[in-house]
Amino acid sequence: MQLFIGNQNYSTWSLRAWLIFAQNDLNVEVVKLKLFSEGFYQSLAEVTPTAKVPALIDDEVVVWDSLAILEYVNEVYLEGKAWPRSPKDRAKARAVSAEMHSGFFSLRNELPMNCRASRKVELSQEALNDIARIDAIWSEQMALYPDGWLFGEWSIADAMYAPVALRMQTYGIPLSAQAKAYQQRVLNSQAIQRWLAEASLETDIVAEDEAGEPV
Repeated sequence: MQLFIGNQNYSTWSLRAWLIFAQNDLNVEVVKLKLFSEGFYQSLAEVTPTAKVPALIDDEVVVWDSLAILEYVNEVYLEGKAWPRSPKDRAKARAVSAEMHSGFFSLRNELPMNCRASRKVELSQEALNDIARIDAIWSEQMALYPDGWLFGEWSIADAMYAPVALRMQTYGIPLSAQAKAYQQRVLNSQAIQRWLAEASLETDIVAEDEAGEPV
């Protein structure tokens, strides 16, 4: 398999797709492209009709969109184990994953992922509402699974929310105790530490993702 991703410092959707391979020790060739460069679009034009990352090639199968990649890998290579086992938890995990996939626009716009940085921004009420909703999701799941991931074992839901944990760190966003505990679980995980180490080696700057002021 080949997984096409963007700059690890900035590309949230790339991180989500990449995590299922890292968490499950699946063999994949990672092809990293510089966001918004001429080579970025030229390379992707031969891979995906959207010219966006991430994109996955598996023999004759081409999958684009992070959630679609997560679902494909889970079905074909993981026998479904990247969703919770119980139908109740599986339904909720899919719901909160879809909520992240299609929502939280203010948070995304005002707090772009920037792994290497420590920055401060003035947030709109809409972004604060997004943060409160995410805090509620994390806190509720930590009350149910205090020593685990969102649904006990690592799942696609954790992949969907991992970039948010990084955003919260970059911008120093205060969280409730239970949500903070989950954030630390994500940040301390081996896969995220590997991603951060690789991101730290990059030197490219994407100006539109350098939000706020340095701290």
